[in-house]
Amino acid sequence: MKNLKIIYAILIFTLISCKKEVAKTVSINKTESSIKYAKGFDIINENGIKKLIIKSAYQNSKEVTKYSIYQKNSKKNIKETQLSIKVPIKQIVVTSTTHIPMVELLNEEKAIVGFPYSKYVSSKKTRKLIDSGKIKEIGKESSLNTEILLDLNPELVVGYSVSSADKTLTTLKKSGINVIYNGDWLEETPLGRAEWVKFFGVLFDKEKQADSIFKVIESNYNDAKNIALKSEQKPTILSGAIMSKDIWNLPAGESFVAQYLKDSNLDYLWKNSKGKGSLSLSFESVFDKAKEANFWIAPGYFSSKEQMLKSNKLYSQFEAFKKDQIFTPSTKKGETGGIIYYELAPTRPDLVLKDIIKITKPNLLPNYQLTFFEKMK
Repeated sequence: MKNLKIIYAILIFTLISCKKEVAKTVSINKTESSIKYAKGFDIINENGIKKLIIKSAYQNSKEVTKYSIYQKNSKKNIKETQLSIKVPIKQIVVTSTTHIPMVELLNEEKAIVGFPYSKYVSSKKTRKLIDSGKIKEIGKESSLNTEILLDLNPELVVGYSVSSADKTLTTLKKSGINVIYNGDWLEETPLGRAEWVKFFGVLFDKEKQADSIFKVIESNYNDAKNIALKSEQKPTILSGAIMSKDIWNLPAGESFVAQYLKDSNLDYLWKNSKGKGSLSLSFESVFDKAKEANFWIAPGYFSSKEQMLKSNKLYSQFEAFKKDQIFTPSTKKGETGGIIYYELAPTRPDLVLKDIIKITKPNLLPNYQLTFFEKMK
């Protein structure tokens, strides 16, 4: 009897061990991620199911959400949940102008059925769809119209939020509409932002196309960077302007804007500062450091030198102001006043980098024409 108990115990232990081994095998049955630069999302295959993982829905978010991706024509018996998405999506609502160029690159702009504050959309293709009524206005500024959204009943809403879960998007979820957060704006590198085209590639079942698009952008960016790094010229750079009272806002040394300047092989005067966002400095400290800077790139919201002087006459004391070496993206706008840079630049960092190189070292790109920036008049 004692021997039987021992044998029984061994069998139980063996079964438990086998189960643990199976569990281990299942848990590591994942494909490697194809995401190279972006930190806020991932795409993997887990136990034969494609997963779109959102790691950063909004600033300081610690929640990680996994969406299971299924083909619409799949014969599998798929349980409908808000963590499952059937692709390709044919009716989608996007909520940021930065989403539009990525959707357009995949030739899926006709899938967009709703967009908020559409007056800011600059793209001619999407603008035409808005003007013809094929894309409905779903809200003004930061307020989405829940009634219109529920009436549209899209397959998916791609939303974004600054610091917490958006109340309107939460309401839509409770109403049964699938919502997914897009955190492209939180990326800390230019190529990290552009790689979110792969996020839309999954949703439209065009992953290979999205991957090819990104590879071209990445290659163009790195080619331009390598050209700039070979140059011995290293002009000094000032950026930003006074945004309120005496406080000057400019990019911190670890920001994605500073990365553009680094990759252009320029001497950004605040390159060694800490932080991934903006620095808030006094006018005096900026003037002392940058009064002789060679170029002034992106002087806040200003679009003319006259406008700058009306705000503060002391701007005229900078050498870059005196020598007409101020360049801004705020003068190139779409038909309805949206600034093209804010819409397209996150998707095309290669063109932003080429703009900066062309401005500061024009001989390196002799045949290139500026896309986003213009010399301030």
